Amino acid sequence: MLLINEQMTQGSTKKSTLPPSKLAINKQVLDDVSSEYAHKILIRLANEDAKISKRIEEIALEYLTDVYPDGIAENVFCDLDILDVDDVWKNSGSTRYGYVDPYELAFEMFEEVLEPYIDDLRKCQELSMDEKAKRHCMGILKGIDQFEREATTEFKDWAVDAPHENFIQIFKEWRKENNNTKNLEEMDEFITRNFPKWYGSVLKE
Repeated sequence: MLLINEQMTQGSTKKSTLPPSKLAINKQVLDDVSSEYAHKILIRLANEDAKISKRIEEIALEYLTDVYPDGIAENVFCDLDILDVDDVWKNSGSTRYGYVDPYELAFEMFEEVLEPYIDDLRKCQELSMDEKAKRHCMGILKGIDQFEREATTEFKDWAVDAPHENFIQIFKEWRKENNNTKNLEEMDEFITRNFPKWYGSVLKE
């Protein structure tokens, strides 16, 4: 049902020239479609248009694919752990474009590694997949914490504040878009149990 709402309402919102009252009626029709008819409509749409069929498949996979926080955490840690301090030295200091602070550059490099993971988190929230969004957030936070505790690279010395600040920022972004009280309680317990060092900072935000 959610798949139909997204596919069909997006099309009507972008291309329709119907007045607001007509659009409201169309939305009501979608809301009233039973799950039995929803499946039949999906099949018919898929058979009629190859592009729509592909889009239905993409959205369905997003709903069906499971999210494993430990796997995400390990990937986040590995991606952060391979950041090379040589890249900081090569691209900072006096350059043809002006002075580049090495600490600021290291912070930016840290953020760039996290961006694809944050994009996945945002996508889950945009699709109202609250449980998956929560698990994505847990995985990212766990990976950042693992880097803070276990990384021994020289790069870490140039991005001293990056783990803590990104940890707080990602948690804040997830919390802002989450309206599920149960998820908030579970996240609070998760942070209390796994990250006591940063729990006080999270509470202040």
